[in-house]
Order: sequence, then structure tokens, then C-alpha cells
Amino acid sequence: MSSLKPCVDALYEGVDRVAQSVPGVPRSEVFLVRLLMLTAGALLREFEHKLKPYGMNDSDFRTLMMLYSSEDGSATPGELCALAEQKPTNMTRIANALAKKDLISRSHATHDRRQVLLRITPAGRRFVNKMLPPMFPPLVENFACFSSAERKTFEKLLKKLALHIDRTVDTDDTP
Repeated sequence: MSSLKPCVDALYEGVDRVAQSVPGVPRSEVFLVRLLMLTAGALLREFEHKLKPYGMNDSDFRTLMMLYSSEDGSATPGELCALAEQKPTNMTRIANALAKKDLISRSHATHDRRQVLLRITPAGRRFVNKMLPPMFPPLVENFACFSSAERKTFEKLLKKLALHIDRTVDTDDTP
């Protein structure tokens, strides 16, 4: 992972310059948003670097994990779109890629033959069981700068922010 320090320094300098010429800039909130996005981007790049040898990206793996963690190992593409925050077209691409690797299978729902059901395969379960354990040490290391209590507080605060944003953000895409 490349150094984030120059980006963090530039972020603070840039926001400070903007705040000098634009009255009312909510500096603290801008810093928080930009730092979250910068950090999330770095974590995502690191994660996708680990998935690349397997021809996967975050969306593919997240979808596979949703099936892996579901009660019966299956879901409809529509359910997965909502949980993975993906559009139907991209979910089709993801399902095609995972099916081509034999990590998931497609079938029709028994209660409605028009409905497609995606299910993790035994090969998909083996893949997840192989992929996850080596990812744990670097993940733990990324958060080693926090004490256990700080991690719990950070989690609570991020969850609180996520649920607050969920209530306040207008999801209507019209301008």
C-alpha cells in the first residue's frame, strides 16, 4: 500500500485553503468524509490486490460472501443487488463471473419458476474457506493502532453514522 501521509497532508492543506476563501466550510465534517473515503479507498485497493490473482474484485467477493453467509447459501439477484448496492446489470456480470468459476450455481425457485436463485457451490465454500484465513492478519494489523476499546467505539460511531445517513440521505437520483 502506498503512503497515505502525503494525501492526508494535502487534504488538510487543501481544506484549509478552501476555508479561507469560502465562508462556512464545515471543516470538521469535510475532514471526516475525506479521511473516511481516503482510508476506505486504501483498504479496498489492498483487498482487491489480494483478490486479483483469482480474477475477482470486491463486488464479486462480497456477493459470494453474502451467499456463503446466508442461512441456506442462496439468494435472488434482486436480494443481492440490494445488499451489495449493485445495479441489476452489474449483478448479472457478477453472477456470470462467479458461475463461470463454478463458485455459484443458478436455478429457478421452486415457488416461482420465473425467479432465478443463486446458490453457493461446494467449490465456492472451499474457495471462501481458503481465502479468508490469510486475510485476517493484515486486517488485524490495519487496526492495530487502536486499542480494543477504541475499535469498539469506532465501530459504534461508524454504525451510528451509517444509520443516521440512511435516514437523512435522499436516495432519489433526480437532480
